Amino acid sequence: MRDAALQLFARHGYAAVSMRMIAKATDVQVGALYLYTPDKQSLLFDLMQTHMQDLLSELRALPSPDCPVAALEDFTRFHIRFHRARSDAVFIAYMELRNLEPENFARIEAMRREYEASLEAILTRGKSAGMFAVPDTKLATFALIAMLTGVNTWYREGGRLSLARVEDIYWEMVRKAVGIST
Repeated sequence: MRDAALQLFARHGYAAVSMRMIAKATDVQVGALYLYTPDKQSLLFDLMQTHMQDLLSELRALPSPDCPVAALEDFTRFHIRFHRARSDAVFIAYMELRNLEPENFARIEAMRREYEASLEAILTRGKSAGMFAVPDTKLATFALIAMLTGVNTWYREGGRLSLARVEDIYWEMVRKAVGIST
């Protein structure tokens, strides 16, 4: 049911998907869906929360290099790989925020801020050490996350560039964006 809802929300948008459509995609009666979720809003929140929990959990499991440059490279590559492997969940996590009820929005937004804070901490460490030249670490955080997440909008498996090559190119762009010279 969760997989069907995820795919339907990503393809058609939360507002356009009914519980009846989800039931049809899972070959169950509409009433049976309510054994698993109280309503469509709860289902959307659960999908977003699971995505953010997985993101934060996997980020925390990464090694924590002392060197800000190494930490930034790890973050860059992690972000691209994690998000690329979950394109539907990423789309929903970014595009369907507007459909969350205020309490659910606040909970997801808090998790997003925690993720952003991890990148900002790397940038702050690098700036303090004189390794990065960014005028505003918060703004740089937003810009870098937007750039990295954008890979999902255009990258296709089997295309001109492998995902590893895209990571290399994006790391080079991130490196330059924060003022790291070769």
